[in-house]
Amino acid sequence: MAEERDDTERSEDPTPRRLEQAIRRGDVVKSPEVNNWFMIAAGTLALMLFAAPTAQNLETAFRGLLAHSFELATDGTALAKLVRNLATDVLAALAIPLLLLCLAALAGNLIQHPPVVSAEPLRPQLSRISPTGGLRRLFSRQALANFAKGLAKLTLIGAVLAALLWPQRYRLAGILAVDPAAILSVTRALALQMLGTVVAILAIVAAADYLFQYRQWYERQKMSLREMKEEFRQTEGDPMVKGKLRQLRTSRMRKRMMAAVPKASVVITNPTHFAVALQYERGMNAPVCVAKGVDLIARKIREVAQMHDIPVVENPPLARALHGTVEIDQEIPPEHYRAVAEIIGYIMRLRGTLHAARPL
Repeated sequence: MAEERDDTERSEDPTPRRLEQAIRRGDVVKSPEVNNWFMIAAGTLALMLFAAPTAQNLETAFRGLLAHSFELATDGTALAKLVRNLATDVLAALAIPLLLLCLAALAGNLIQHPPVVSAEPLRPQLSRISPTGGLRRLFSRQALANFAKGLAKLTLIGAVLAALLWPQRYRLAGILAVDPAAILSVTRALALQMLGTVVAILAIVAAADYLFQYRQWYERQKMSLREMKEEFRQTEGDPMVKGKLRQLRTSRMRKRMMAAVPKASVVITNPTHFAVALQYERGMNAPVCVAKGVDLIARKIREVAQMHDIPVVENPPLARALHGTVEIDQEIPPEHYRAVAEIIGYIMRLRGTLHAARPL
């Protein structure tokens, strides 16, 4: 039961490959509060920097229109030209604020995730039109979190703005009796103060919402043990196949070692746990290890050496040192030259004595 639960439950952290696949499908972290904050902050900045010149340009355009309204032609061609000129003046006056808002909308998305081109979100899904799926989404954790977030944001911003406007209540009541030209400066200053407060509050809300959305996205990407195993097979290969290949390579290496033992000049042993077969011929820089092993492989090396009359010398310290420092088909390290040279020299002298004593 526990193994079945582990295979089906998504309790494992997603791998980098899983996260990359989610982003490629268009499933990215996206907080609408971050976009809202960028738009409101850009609007506040535009009001602060460009309100006066924009208002002046609009005033110039409409002042001329109203001042010469009685002279304007109203036939079809003239009216179209008038509308076109008026639209051009309005767009020229609002160009910089509108450009700033467009850049803010773009930055609000780019700061959360890089651009992703995917047709996956456009694919038709029956769950989107299913009444059961709709009710599930309506009462999901995400929907409840959005409702709580909206309610808390409305309450917080309303309370802060009420506290901000309450001391100005008598001043706002007296605005009606002030000259209209003076009302603009007062309302602009008050609007900037309110918007600055809203931007500060929404910055905290946006940061908290982004962390919440990231956590929700990360939870959606979690994997079960079965998915982890499947991904490992796709990326690293089937473990059973890799194990068989490793066994095959080990077997071939052992066969090649055993085939090289008859060429050895001496086999140095532990005497039972380690065995290192060395080959040396005149003209070589140093003896070369042609085979080595422990336990069963060491015993097999000794048996092959005895079958082919290869001298077997017991030297436990040297056997252990050579087994740990030299690899197959490599020369022995310089620190072992003297000890190995004494053994091979003794064997060569012994063979020379036997050849001399052999009758012709």
